[in-house]
Amino acid sequence: MGKKQRDCSTCGAPVGFLDRDLCCLCFRRLKEQAARATCPSCGLDRVLQEDTGRCVLCSRVCEECGHPVRSPQNRLCRDCRRRAERLASQQRCPRCGRAGYLREATGWCGSCSRPRQGKQPPRNCRECGQLRRHAGLGLCSACWQKHPGRPFIRGEHLRDQLPDPPAWLDDFVAHVAARHCVGRACGFVVDLGRLLQDEHSNSPQALIERSRRPGRSMGSFARALEDFFTLRGLALPTDQSERLAAGRRKRRVDTVPEPLRPAVVAFDDSRMRAQDRARRAGTRPRSDHTLETALATMRDLALFLMNHRGKTDWALVDVHDVEAFLVTLPKGRKRRLTVLRQFFRFARSQKMVLVDPTRTLTAKESNGFRGRTLTLDQQRELFRRWTTRPQVHPHEALLGMFALLHGASSSDIRLLQIADVNPLAQTVGLGKRPRPVPLDPASWAVLQRCLDHRDGWRTDNPHVMVTKGTKAGRSPASTAYLSHVLDDCGYPPRMIRSTRLVDLVNTMDPKLVAAAFGMTAESTLIYLADHIDDGRLPNP
Repeated sequence: MGKKQRDCSTCGAPVGFLDRDLCCLCFRRLKEQAARATCPSCGLDRVLQEDTGRCVLCSRVCEECGHPVRSPQNRLCRDCRRRAERLASQQRCPRCGRAGYLREATGWCGSCSRPRQGKQPPRNCRECGQLRRHAGLGLCSACWQKHPGRPFIRGEHLRDQLPDPPAWLDDFVAHVAARHCVGRACGFVVDLGRLLQDEHSNSPQALIERSRRPGRSMGSFARALEDFFTLRGLALPTDQSERLAAGRRKRRVDTVPEPLRPAVVAFDDSRMRAQDRARRAGTRPRSDHTLETALATMRDLALFLMNHRGKTDWALVDVHDVEAFLVTLPKGRKRRLTVLRQFFRFARSQKMVLVDPTRTLTAKESNGFRGRTLTLDQQRELFRRWTTRPQVHPHEALLGMFALLHGASSSDIRLLQIADVNPLAQTVGLGKRPRPVPLDPASWAVLQRCLDHRDGWRTDNPHVMVTKGTKAGRSPASTAYLSHVLDDCGYPPRMIRSTRLVDLVNTMDPKLVAAAFGMTAESTLIYLADHIDDGRLPNP
């Protein structure tokens, strides 16, 4: 070092170079700091490597997993080195062909060297007697699946699993075991256990609501819970029918074109409020079918106005548009015109239209009966079909015979219950008739055949006509099922019933027929529309 020129600006040591302000130690320290940078891996100031962009320690990583390696002599981390050592010591097993540690005693891997538990030898099933593998309770698998005690065994297991089992658990297991097959009953018990073991409320009403499936069907498990709880008074029935009716109305309203839809929505809301007021007042509210039919009529009118008349506002509708719409379906003129009058009266009260276009329209049609009837030969053929042919379904024979001989409607047969049948007097209570109806031998035989068919379902449904869908519950058969029961005979139920009513009204006093059938006097007079009393004609 040369002669001291000045003191170091950092540490005060002598500086021997003319062009420097730092001593040799501070100058070297500053040069090293200038070469360093922050490492992106460890975050420390280090000299970064050109190939990796990280410091020396962070640049040494495992070739297998990428974890850091401290020693420069190793290419793998500790875990990868141990794994490689274990794999190197494994050999391929001559029995299973997989890599493993071979045992000296057997020469096989550990899985192959361990003794396996042998299967129990097949033995004779105590139910079917065949030599098969044992499944449980001395039964083979097929007999165990059909064993009637399975739901009760599953119920006992569920009771042991629950910390606080409900008091009605055993009754529910017996309820589903008596109404469903073994497999479905066990499935219901499993589903019930899933609901009882969650964090929600276990009250009967809450269980029913949580078991319901989204969509048009609430599910068989929810229906089983509803039937069980409502039968014992533990819960209220669900609003499934109201939900389905709301869905049907919504589908009809959504089909209405967008410019005409708000008025139809307001009309539907007003009729729903009127139905609720009538239900609370105890009067006769409009049925869901009536409301849906009205919405279907308004949907058809809206589509007709958009597609054929080019009108997008209800205020532009005139009497010619309504008349052209009614002409498209002449037989439904009276029914459609009634709905249109109700709608336009509502629209005029809400200031949607200024003039009611249906005010001057009339439905010119007589109130007399205009339906078709059966000839005497056709009636004889149907009577022989339902009394002598055993291949005919019992439901078809019951509905047909009661409509042909006793003038029973489809709703009367649909709602007929076991309690309405008197086996001693051989009478039945049909619909709103004030007195039980005595049955002839042919009708009684058809009824007994239908009851025998019902006994084969093993059901507790109180109705006489039980189907596959209603055997597990207490509801009557659906109206859609009743509308197709007589498809094989070729004649609808209304035509067969009308034949009987026309014959009775024209041969007897209509008032007596109305009193016997529980009808009004006006409803029976329509069958006298084209009747001529020969005794009142003048002599030629």
